[in-house]
Amino acid sequence: MLKLAVDAMGGDNGSKIVVDAILSYLKEHNDVEFHVVGKQEELKALENKAIIYHADDVMGMEDGALTILRKKETSMNKAVELCANGICDGVISCGSTGAFLTLSTLKVKLIKNVKRAALGTLFPTVDPNKFVLMLDLGASNENTGEQIAQFAEMGQVVYQSLFNKEDVNVYLLSNGSEDKKGCPEGKEAFNILKEKDYPWFKGNMESKFVLNGEADVVATGGYAGNVLLKSIEGTASMMSKLIKKAFRKNLFTKIGYLFAKSGIKDMKKHVDPARGGGAMLIGCNKICVKAHGNSDAVAFKTGIEFTINMIKSHICETLKEKYEQ
Repeated sequence: MLKLAVDAMGGDNGSKIVVDAILSYLKEHNDVEFHVVGKQEELKALENKAIIYHADDVMGMEDGALTILRKKETSMNKAVELCANGICDGVISCGSTGAFLTLSTLKVKLIKNVKRAALGTLFPTVDPNKFVLMLDLGASNENTGEQIAQFAEMGQVVYQSLFNKEDVNVYLLSNGSEDKKGCPEGKEAFNILKEKDYPWFKGNMESKFVLNGEADVVATGGYAGNVLLKSIEGTASMMSKLIKKAFRKNLFTKIGYLFAKSGIKDMKKHVDPARGGGAMLIGCNKICVKAHGNSDAVAFKTGIEFTINMIKSHICETLKEKYEQ
């Protein structure tokens, strides 16, 4: 049976949403043994349904690297160690992103010959049945061209494993589609991938085309990737506010909303970032997933399903075969 470590603390909405998400999952499935770390009194509903580990402390959002490593009694540290020590097949947390990346990288460790782990997540596209995998979204602030080229390689493996798609289309994020466009490290990554003559490498792509459904994977350095991520989130938030404002303008627009209500609900559901399930630290020896910090029970359950799907897709094993030879 698959075993999943869960950090129940650290998210914006507390342990309750984690408990509710696990109970909801267990109502529908019996293929996972949950190892849940948090305050025992907050996890009573999971007694006899999951293995519970007590933890009093929680990782702070602003904790530095040394503080993160010293805080041995946090729920996040204990959950990651369950994965690192081979007790569990993967780990999920909605706590501090920086702390989770640090602990996962240092304790679960990178696959041999992987130069740098990349934070990757699935974004919805204009095609309701299509996701695009973007990486790195901020695991690092500085990357070499060699690392970015490897992000593209790992992204291709992950997407192929997740969606069982042979002809994966992989692009590099750039300021133009021409071969000579891009920052110095982007140009270096382009030349490396071209030289290797990968059939799946399709060249450069501008940010405005990332969500049009053409690309399966878009690889970039962590700094640019994080800027792209925050830009998409900010634009989506602004458009949501503008749409609400437009429909509240007068009586006629309010009546118009009644006719458009179902379509707007479908649109919101389509672009909901929770559909992606969270972000995976790609390149580690085990599946390490960072769920959204403000996840509710539905979103965290999606994160659990995403993590389990990642484990069942044998992504880490495939990456090890590729890089440990």
